[in-house]
Amino acid sequence: MSLVRIATRGSDLALAQARYIAGRLEKECNASTELVIVKTTGDAIQNQSLAKIGGKGLFVKEIEEVLLDGRADVAVHSAKDLPAKVEAGLVLSAFPERVDPRDALVSRDADATIATLPQGARVGTGSTRRTALLLAARPDLEIVPLRGNVPTRIGKLESENLDAVILACAGLERLGLRDQIRERIPADVMLPAVCQGTLALETREGDEMTELVSALDDEEAALSVRGERSFLTTLEGDCTVPMAVHLVRRGEDEIWLRGLVASLDGKRVVRAESVGAPGEAASLGERVAQQVLEDGGAEILRELAESA
Repeated sequence: MSLVRIATRGSDLALAQARYIAGRLEKECNASTELVIVKTTGDAIQNQSLAKIGGKGLFVKEIEEVLLDGRADVAVHSAKDLPAKVEAGLVLSAFPERVDPRDALVSRDADATIATLPQGARVGTGSTRRTALLLAARPDLEIVPLRGNVPTRIGKLESENLDAVILACAGLERLGLRDQIRERIPADVMLPAVCQGTLALETREGDEMTELVSALDDEEAALSVRGERSFLTTLEGDCTVPMAVHLVRRGEDEIWLRGLVASLDGKRVVRAESVGAPGEAASLGERVAQQVLEDGGAEILRELAESA
């Protein structure tokens, strides 16, 4: 029986995700598993926005170092945290089934939706994408910056007197907190982050574990990753950029990809979309990204870079 050492962050959500993968490896691949918990820079710095301290790559760098130096055999990431380029010597070897990629509205009001929040409502989020799209839909909202794990963010409804917080449906579901979801925000209102709801399993290139872990790969999840990460790579974006992309299958022979870039204040949102065959996922992501750039996205990205 193979021992698979799984590198993971130590947050409640990261551990839930790693234990899910461990369970599948034990059941489906006849492996024994061990968690290797890594303290990342992103976890250690909680009093600053991710956009200001280096982006979500701060949740990945130290975990990749543990893989590269042989202390672990596979890393479990939230795919939306991955930077556009994977560290040399490593490979993304599997993407298990994607769960709900939409954003969730969490509120003390059980009937709350984005549309019904009171005028000037205080809404918490740590995401530039969510901030921009909230303001695009509701310019009257007061956006309150948030950091911390999922339970901490939910707790700030009370401690910071917020009307709502925005989190990922996937994270709430994986933590057994789906009853906290007041609205699964439609993608037309809040297009999801790149690969939101998808896990990524990373291994050393050429290592025997790559083949073992690849048994957990899901064809539909991998398809969406190809298209959405192609969009990300073409834009050379990261979490400091209010950008979003979502690929869905429409029938057996057609996929639909939508993408956007927005200004931080939500006053400008440049959108593009295209359809194609499943085998064109990567080229579709590139094509939609190029359209966004040509239609005004490049100017927004330039302004964001100058103000950083």
